[in-house]
Order: sequence, then C-alpha cells, then structure tokens
Amino acid sequence: MNKLYPDAAAALDGILTDGMLIASGGFGLCGVPERLLDAIRDSGVKGLIFCSNNAGIDNEGIGKLLRTRQVAKMISSYVGENKEFERQYLAGELEVEFCPQGTLAERMRAGGAGIPGFYTKTGVGTQVAERKEVKSFGGEDYILEQGIFADLSVVKAWKADETGNLVFRKTARNFNLPAATCGKICVVEVEEVVPAGSLDPDCIHLPGVYVQRMIVGAPYDKKIEFRTTRERAAA
Repeated sequence: MNKLYPDAAAALDGILTDGMLIASGGFGLCGVPERLLDAIRDSGVKGLIFCSNNAGIDNEGIGKLLRTRQVAKMISSYVGENKEFERQYLAGELEVEFCPQGTLAERMRAGGAGIPGFYTKTGVGTQVAERKEVKSFGGEDYILEQGIFADLSVVKAWKADETGNLVFRKTARNFNLPAATCGKICVVEVEEVVPAGSLDPDCIHLPGVYVQRMIVGAPYDKKIEFRTTRERAAA
C-alpha cells in the first residue's frame, strides 16, 4: 500500500467534512503540521472542532484557520499569544474547552488505546471539574475525563520510512504522538522519507500501522529560532 501522496491537498482529499473533530500535533510553533493545516484552510471546510495543545499564534498554525473563521470549538490547554483567539472567545464566537495539559495528552492517548474514560485528580475542586462525575478512591476525590476519539489526526514528524513508521525530532514529538493515535485517519507530514528497513527499530516512535497517508512537507522555515548578536565590547 502506497501511503505517500504528492501534496497536502491530495493527502486530505475525500477526508475533510464540515464539523469534524481534528486532533493536531504541535506545541506553540514546534512540531506543527503546517502544510496540512494550510490545506485544511484552503479546502474551505468550516465548523471544525480542533483538539490541540494550543491554537498557534496569529496567522500561524491553527491561528490561520481562526482568521478564516473555520474553527467552531477549541479543546486545548493554552490559548495565549493569539489575539484573534482572544477576540473570538470574548465575543462569544468561539467555544473553548480548557483542559489541563497532562490531562489533554492522556485523553488523546486514551482514545488511541480505545479507552473511553479515566479518573484523574487533576482539576478536582476547580472549574475543570464542573459538570463532571466525581468518584472517591482511597478517601480522595477524582474526576472522570473522557478519551478523545477524533475523526482525523494531522501530525508532523521528522522522518518516515515508506511504510509509515515515524521518528520525531526531540521536543517536536510533543503532542504529535498521542494525537496521531486517536484519529480514525492519521495524515502525517514529514521532512524526509527513507527506504523501508533503514530505520533502527528501537528508534521508531510511532509504528506505521497508525499512519494512513503522508506527505513530504520540506523545506520548512524555522519560525521560532532567531539568532541575535551584538558587537564585542572593546577590551
């Protein structure tokens, strides 16, 4: 089965629908599937629900889809550095479900493992616990959180082999791995595709069984790395 597609639009062809739930990897602008997010924007689908640690920044990452008003709801743990996000939320134009960062990662992981829900102590006694079931274990309260089962996962990896086995690069692994597992369909953009069998099995972070489609998105601009220098003071 050939999993490699020529571009992001081709890889998402026949998948996108209005109102779908999309799990997206990335943390800030690190490890963001920017080619796939651009293709989602260009497709014109609307009413989307995004599950992601955050919504990028203005005009980057999911922030691009906020600008075009294609996102109806965000399930995320951090929403700073995005003025359009703030504006839409305060105006009642965007629904937001806040979720503690570790809980969000576990909700994705649980969905990928077929686990419908789990109990956690995180958020007990706060607004996070509102309207959620509370159960006592060993004399302490825990709240029930639901696993996330997305219609589509879009993620960014460093390398892939031809069968879809993935390697993430350092901190760019972030939410990409749990996001990849919780979607019915997983589409990945990578920097490089290598022949099957050339990756060290012990270095594979996500088995290809989770990946249905992929593209090569390189080259990428490094949007979060800036080198600032100053003249050395005279001795």
